[in-house]
Amino acid sequence: MLLHTEVFGDGVPIVFLHTGLQTGMTDFEEQREYFQSEFKVILPDLRGHGKSTSQELSNYYEDSAADLKDTLDHLGVESAHIVGCSIGALVGLFFAKRFPEKVKTLTLSGMMAEKPANWSEIHLNMVEQQNSLLEDEQVGAYFEQLHGDGWREFINLAEEEDSYPFEETSDLGGLEMPTLFMVGEENANETRGVIIAPLLNKQIHVSVIPFAGHLVHSEQPEVYNQILKRFLKKYSVVGVES
Repeated sequence: MLLHTEVFGDGVPIVFLHTGLQTGMTDFEEQREYFQSEFKVILPDLRGHGKSTSQELSNYYEDSAADLKDTLDHLGVESAHIVGCSIGALVGLFFAKRFPEKVKTLTLSGMMAEKPANWSEIHLNMVEQQNSLLEDEQVGAYFEQLHGDGWREFINLAEEEDSYPFEETSDLGGLEMPTLFMVGEENANETRGVIIAPLLNKQIHVSVIPFAGHLVHSEQPEVYNQILKRFLKKYSVVGVES
């Protein structure tokens, strides 16, 4: 499916893939403002979010990667820098593995590269937190306004303990493009597996951001922006494509 997408600025394309229950316009706001003067900033609503309405969510990451491919083709974008956090990072990883020719660089955060030993406990806590959202009428009204009534179905996707694609996130050695992981020091589960990734693949770089956890791009936006910009400059010419 073609994703609802907002585009800002001109130049080398950079795609920001939002976190769960956000949209292209409600997430990565600081990054949109920072990068649109030098890049073409592309902000899709992922499948089942915002104006990208879909009831087909069962094969989420595979379908979302295909959605992004179709959308970039529709926009005439041959390749782009891909940046994602949390669910957006997982979609970005699936996309990069399946369509490497479309990816100039890959930047990921809010992702677990290895399955924690206490994953059952972590998953149970996540499900309890998500169920509390379903029971809160005010929160429900906000998400219905943002996504329509299908947002509850998206929440239910994470109920199964094997819903997190560890088989993909733990297999980083084959990434072909320059890749940057930015992880918050406060989230040990996300830092632990990623920190050894450069030993597996010389294309991978890791930056551990202090005073941040899962959402490093919003918790430490200035640090995030500076590191991301330096990474992009190392592997591309910033500015309008020739």
